[in-house]
Formats: sequence, structure tokens, C-alpha cells
Amino acid sequence: MGPLAVVVTIAAAVCVVAWVLSLVTHDHSWVDRFWSIVPVAYVWVFALSAGLDDARLTVMAVLVTLWGARLTFNFARKGGYTGTEDYRWAVLRGRMRRWQFGFFNLFFIVLYQNTVLVLLALPALTAWQHRGTPFGAVDGLLAAVFVALLVGETVADEQQWRFHAWKRARGAAGPRFLQTGLWRLSRHPNFFFEQAQWWVFFLIGASAAGSLLQWTVLGPLLLTLLFVGSTIFTESITRGKYPEYAEYQATTSAIVPWWPRRRRVAPPAPATDV
Repeated sequence: MGPLAVVVTIAAAVCVVAWVLSLVTHDHSWVDRFWSIVPVAYVWVFALSAGLDDARLTVMAVLVTLWGARLTFNFARKGGYTGTEDYRWAVLRGRMRRWQFGFFNLFFIVLYQNTVLVLLALPALTAWQHRGTPFGAVDGLLAAVFVALLVGETVADEQQWRFHAWKRARGAAGPRFLQTGLWRLSRHPNFFFEQAQWWVFFLIGASAAGSLLQWTVLGPLLLTLLFVGSTIFTESITRGKYPEYAEYQATTSAIVPWWPRRRRVAPPAPATDV
């Protein structure tokens, strides 16, 4: 059995387990709990299939392992493995009929998201198919950029973690939203760094092939679309709970870090004669 067949087999098993567990526990966040783990396994399948003799594949596996370790840690400390379901699924259940959410659970939460996770790992397939291509300066530069983006996401998550700890200590006092550090430049800097890492990962695989025209671009592309939809939905919930969030949206970039825009000041009302 080739490495791609092994990856597809593992992914199929993960889909079945996630779907069955969601039905048994009525908790639909099982894919979230696998998210930082299965891509690591997939990339290592390709690296091990090459006998760990291909430097590019080994580096790719190490990079994704670092990504997975960081994300797993952050997810765990927020209670992700304690049975806490993503609050957005509860909101959607309230907007759908039971059978509609059942289809949504199977086809989007389980099948679509797991398909994205497989596709994200497949630049390693490109590298595996071009194992004779030497690991060069471009690959080293891309690996360094991946690590830099990983550090950026770590900083963003740490800033958010400390902000929420500070909020819990102060109770209702203080600002509702984090607007300092990286969060001054983006409403979701962690989302930016997360997506950027996978685009760089795709480029490492494309480097092995010597061409950017690789169908494995579907992985980072679908991930970006997933994040765009998720951001719009999440922010609609936040804005519904906190109307003042609209002001944060008006001044701060959604994803890509950028200098904040100045707040718009309404012009004074024209004087009227009495």
C-alpha cells in the first residue's frame, strides 16, 4: 500500500470515529480535537515511506510536528479536550431543523473538514513524488518563514490567553476586546499566521516539483475559504452580543495585520436658526 492510500485509510477511519462520537455524545467538536494531530500523522506517513532519507520530507514532517504541538497545547489549555463543544455549533443547531443539522454535521463538520486536513498534508505527496530534487536554499528559506509564522501565531495566542486571564480577574471591568499587541493590527492575527503557514507548506512541496502549478494548492485554498466563512459567522455572533464590536471592525483589519484605521468622527450638525 502506497503512502497516499495509507493517508486516505487513516482519514476514513478518523471520519467514522468523529461522526459516531458526535452522534453518541451529542458533542460536535470531535474534528476540532483531531485537527492538530492527524495532519502530523499524514506527513510522517510520507516521510517514513521515503525511509527518512529525503531531507525535504523530513523537514516538512518536523515543521508540521512543531505546528501540531503548539496548536494542541493551546487547544488543551483552553479546555478543548475536556468535552467543551464549540459554541458556534449550538448557535447553528438553534437555527436548523434536527435533520438539517445532521446533514451539516456529516457533510461539513466531519467530511469536508477532514478532507481539508488531508489536502493540507498533500504537499508532502508532491515532495514524495519528487524525492530526487535536492533540498536547497529556497527550501531552507521557506522553512525559516514557516517557523517565523509559527512564532507569530504563538505570540498572538499568548497575548489572547493573557488578556482573557486578565479579564477574568477583573470581572466586568475593562475592555471587552483585545486591541493591543498583534491584535491592534488584526482582529484575528492567529488566523493569519495559521493560514500563512499552510501556504508556505504548499510552496515547499512545489519547490520539490519545480513548479507552482500543483493541484495540492487546494489545501491552503480551501483552508482560507473555511477561515473566511468561519470569521464572518463568528463575528456576526460577537456583534450581536456586543454592538460596540462594530467599531473595532471599522478600525482594525480582519485578518491580514495592518495599521489600524482612524475612527470616523461624525461631522457636527449644521446650525439652525431659531
